[in-house]
Amino acid sequence: MAGQQGAAGDALVIFGITGDLAKKMTFRALYRLERRRMLQCPIVGVARDEWSAATLRDHARRDIEDCGEILDEEVFQRLAERMSMVSGDLADPATYERLAMAVEGRHSPVFYLEIPPSLFGRVVEGLAGADLAKHARVVVEKPFGHDLASARGLNAELRKFLREPQIYRIDHFLGKEPALDILYLRFANSIFEPLWNRDRIESVQITMAEDFGVADRGSFYDPVGALRDVVQNHLLQLIGLFAAEPPTIADADGLRDKRLEVFQAIPSADVAHYVRGQYDGYLSVPGVSPGSQTETFAALRLEIDNWRWAGVPFFIRAGKALAARATEMRIIFKPPPKLAFTPHKPHPDEFVLRIDPNPGADLVVQAKRPGASTTRTVDLSLVFSEELGDAPEPYERLLGDAVRGDPTLFTREDSVEETWRIVQPLLDAPPPVEPYQQGSWGPPGADKLLAGHPRWREPWLHSHAMR
Repeated sequence: MAGQQGAAGDALVIFGITGDLAKKMTFRALYRLERRRMLQCPIVGVARDEWSAATLRDHARRDIEDCGEILDEEVFQRLAERMSMVSGDLADPATYERLAMAVEGRHSPVFYLEIPPSLFGRVVEGLAGADLAKHARVVVEKPFGHDLASARGLNAELRKFLREPQIYRIDHFLGKEPALDILYLRFANSIFEPLWNRDRIESVQITMAEDFGVADRGSFYDPVGALRDVVQNHLLQLIGLFAAEPPTIADADGLRDKRLEVFQAIPSADVAHYVRGQYDGYLSVPGVSPGSQTETFAALRLEIDNWRWAGVPFFIRAGKALAARATEMRIIFKPPPKLAFTPHKPHPDEFVLRIDPNPGADLVVQAKRPGASTTRTVDLSLVFSEELGDAPEPYERLLGDAVRGDPTLFTREDSVEETWRIVQPLLDAPPPVEPYQQGSWGPPGADKLLAGHPRWREPWLHSHAMR
């Protein structure tokens, strides 16, 4: 995807490189970028841990292999030669002085902050104090705030030292190749565009289901919950991609402007159309507060009040400890009228965009049942990996874009504030959580959200596995 690019980064500095995200995602992404020969700059790790460069490389090797990559020694050696380490307290100006020496002579460094948001302001101030921020890009991890007010406050902290175009806010769903396929399936295929509107679509269902619980992350998850964790960011960004008009300009803001228009057209969510659930056993997870009312399941209904989508409900559900692991968007088209040549009304057609796992698309149509005057459902399925080959991983894509200076897939502050504005009423006056069994599809109350519309569909992968 083309975007309006700045100067290519000539150093990649990773704050928090000794943390869990680096272990699970970052080292692997750097290795894959190196394998594709898309890294041309030194990589400097920064953390409080007293790691040497050799220790950093040892951890990188182990973590890359633990992520399932089959290590090519030549590729890893190229990556290892780029890596160095600066250790020190992030509140100590001397840390930034040592960092300045490590990147001396570099003119457009990229600083990746995979650290808690509470440290963003401190680090950016330290970078500015060492005269490192003027021509830099700063990549920050989610969550960007925990509500609308805190998002604005965090942005104000960063804007003391950075201009908005310097700030790259990561939402890794925007780096998922199947999420981006939504745009290309829509606009590169003229058969879909006439159907992509309120005249043909009855409703849209979005499911992000995980078949595992919180495990050992209770102390992290309990202050957050499902709405903040995945709905305000990941799933609303999917709606932005799905519902946007085609951009008319090719630069990075062309697409970001169109996503913003979608968010601006979504009225703030109605608590009457919001259901929260908590799986049985959550309260016994270490780190969870006694009697916690944190939701591990969230389901809600949204509308988009514009010419294309007015009257089409968007139903969202996301939860942990559900019956399957699957993320998909499902379009349910309006059914045809009664047909004179069959006694049964045909089911509505559906179009499924599978984000994870086994990304692909599935067109559900009706065909004649052999030997009978009735219809049956037929699936026309596409698995992207089988047809299109290996795709970049989300962090591989986003880190590569940040180094190249392409902000297309990063979120702007105006969009962040709009998505917080949409969910803010649900944070201000949340309904009580409803219990649900692990391995189910959430609390029964979620079914009532769809009254008058087609029921929740089981994700494509799960329903086919059960056949």
